[in-house]
Amino acid sequence: MSALAASGPSAYWYLTRGSGAVSMLLLTLAVALGVLDVRRVSTEQWPRFVLDALHRNVSLLAVAFLALHVITSVLDSFASIPLADAFIPFIGSYRPLWLGLGAVALDLLLAVTVTSLLRQRLGYRGWRAIHWLAYASWPVALLHGLGTGSDVRQAWMLLLTVGCVLVVLAAVLVRLIGGWPSHRRLRAWALAGTGGFSLFLVAWLPIGPLQSNWARRAGTPSSLLAPASASSSNAQAAR
Repeated sequence: MSALAASGPSAYWYLTRGSGAVSMLLLTLAVALGVLDVRRVSTEQWPRFVLDALHRNVSLLAVAFLALHVITSVLDSFASIPLADAFIPFIGSYRPLWLGLGAVALDLLLAVTVTSLLRQRLGYRGWRAIHWLAYASWPVALLHGLGTGSDVRQAWMLLLTVGCVLVVLAAVLVRLIGGWPSHRRLRAWALAGTGGFSLFLVAWLPIGPLQSNWARRAGTPSSLLAPASASSSNAQAAR
């Protein structure tokens, strides 16, 4: 472990960080397109089949980068993260709550992907019900990234987080405004949930991941805290 600290983070560590950030961006775009509903925003310039293909391809790219994120996390030797931890929530020893949220998000997205492949057998109504899990996976994945990520206190990561939240908020607002006032109760719940989650992030980040002792509070094993600090210093010095 001391040799690892001296040599700095591995390539897997950088790939895990990069693929996680890209996955979050792609998932945000996929969720925003789904919330907007391509059938409602289709125009002559952007016909429905084009938007359908965009939504599908973005979603598949998100799953691909998520797979890379999981594989590199498991292969990185700095923290012991067995493959089972990526699928079974809250069983690991490394930041169990926040890593567990990542497993929940992964399981939700896998359920959506598998049922999308079996859409003809499930029928539209059954597929649509399960497809809503994709929307639930977005806030869970965001919390996972903020809780267990290495770059939460970096300006670019904060800007990325704010951007993702604003994109989803804008999509929700556009969807809620369209067709008003039908289904007002459902629309009110959607607005309250999205707004409440945003306010939670604003209140939680300053007392959570933005604190200097967050690594320890998040559940990082004590044996990794010193090497992690040394690796972080080496990474900053290399910039």
